Amino acid sequence: MTAVTCAQALSAARAMGLERLDAQLLLLHALGKPDTDRAWLLAHDTDVLTDEVAQLFERLSQRRAQGEPLAYLVGSKEFFGLRLQVDSRVLVPRPDTETLVEWALEQLAGANFPASTRVLDLGTGSGAIALALKKTLPALDVTAVDASSDALAVAAANAMTHQLPVSFIQGDWFENVSGHFHLIVSNPPYVGSVDEHLAALHHEPLQALTAGEDGLNDLRQIIAQAPGHLHPQGWLLLEHGYDQAFAVCELLVQRGFTEVQSRNDLAGIARCSGGRWPGPAGSRRQTAG
Repeated sequence: MTAVTCAQALSAARAMGLERLDAQLLLLHALGKPDTDRAWLLAHDTDVLTDEVAQLFERLSQRRAQGEPLAYLVGSKEFFGLRLQVDSRVLVPRPDTETLVEWALEQLAGANFPASTRVLDLGTGSGAIALALKKTLPALDVTAVDASSDALAVAAANAMTHQLPVSFIQGDWFENVSGHFHLIVSNPPYVGSVDEHLAALHHEPLQALTAGEDGLNDLRQIIAQAPGHLHPQGWLLLEHGYDQAFAVCELLVQRGFTEVQSRNDLAGIARCSGGRWPGPAGSRRQTAG
């Protein structure tokens, strides 16, 4: 194989259509270096790659050019200060989901919850939300649920890596969940089965993305069943699609939640909605908005 320098390898990746940052991170991964060493690449741009590294980098670049997520190729993704193992068994944690974590922490900090505050994360995937909450507030009693045993294996490995004790349950939403919680959070599937954007997400697990034609099936189920697992005055916070805030708020109001509201993501889009469960005796309707 013809000798290839770092600069030449990066140039070839760019010619395939890769973004500059993606190419750099893939080359660092192939070299066995941390992703914080981008400056090293600049200082060593004339270094010749070994055949093994050059071939690995080319394979990774081709897969990235075909749309495979960068996180799957390097095996990890940072979320809320945690480096999480990710692969094709789980969705890649998105920065927008940090909005849901921040809102949950805000509610926990602002309420007079007991020391034994219980939090439930539905559809945990890689464990991103559950582990971010546990890391920030170690006293929380956090339970995480997923229907996929493969996803739970990834989440449990992440919990072990970061030494964050979280209870994991396999089940379809509330199927195997018992007891009541002070806060329920979820980033469920919310993409419509006919959504044109699905084609770009074919590398990620379909069951973790779609929820019926309008994308609301799982959100409807969670909202309908959550009151049976919430303490009075407990909160249900949900991530949803960019155009689903009004529909989700309507569902929450119809079910009897109060203080129904939405939160914007980093792009200023209403990405999360939620409300407080008043309890059976105090349930009352409130206009969404």
